[in-house]
Amino acid sequence: MNFLHALVLGVVEGVTEFLPISSTGHLILASNFLGLPPTEFLKSFEIAIQLGAILSVVVLYWRELLVRWEVMKRIAVAFIPTAAIGFLLYPIIKAFLLESTGVVVGALAVGGIAIILFERWHKESSSLVSGHSSLDEISYLQAALIGVFQAVAVVPGVSRAAATIVGGLLVGLKRKTIVEFSFLLAVPTMLAATALDLYKSAGSFASADFGVLIVGFVVSFIVALLAVKWLLRFIQSHTFTAFGWYRVLLAAAFVLLMLF
Repeated sequence: MNFLHALVLGVVEGVTEFLPISSTGHLILASNFLGLPPTEFLKSFEIAIQLGAILSVVVLYWRELLVRWEVMKRIAVAFIPTAAIGFLLYPIIKAFLLESTGVVVGALAVGGIAIILFERWHKESSSLVSGHSSLDEISYLQAALIGVFQAVAVVPGVSRAAATIVGGLLVGLKRKTIVEFSFLLAVPTMLAATALDLYKSAGSFASADFGVLIVGFVVSFIVALLAVKWLLRFIQSHTFTAFGWYRVLLAAAFVLLMLF
């Protein structure tokens, strides 16, 4: 793996981390397309550069993370289900799921169809973003349920953002509220995932590997800053249906590439 690979994957991660299209799935498919073998370092790289994208949320939402105690308590409650399931399933995720292109393609397609059907069925009481819901008005039960939905995203291709956003809409939150909550919930989730992986794997990295990792980290951070701002503008007047169709078409395109 070289610096160009790190640059490409950093861009892919930054663009996809907060969109409901699965950053992990895109990283696995992009790595496959680039011809990168599924080494232990590549798996760790794909996890760690997500932390670069998450840092963009810390920069943009530092007040909610460091000052607004009521918001932080709700993030902590939502994080518990994901932490428990992720810790228990870590060996399976690392050894099997992160190597399976078939799992990613299937999850992208099924998730895309689910988003399309959900948007056809789900009706909000007013406009896409209006309403009284705010981050510190989310109930603890709603936060816990969102955490359960996020736990489903341990399967590559499901998309942490898609799972939390759909879960939040199902429990009655407005789009802007759940999108921002999804941003914030990503911080402890990816911090924990990266810390656990580096703790178990960093000893096997070569010195050159850290330079490649830094490039991917920085690029994903910069690109994610732009992606977050774009998504907040997008949801002002759009549903997530387009992302659903994108997922289905991407899965179909990858199947065709594998066949031909």
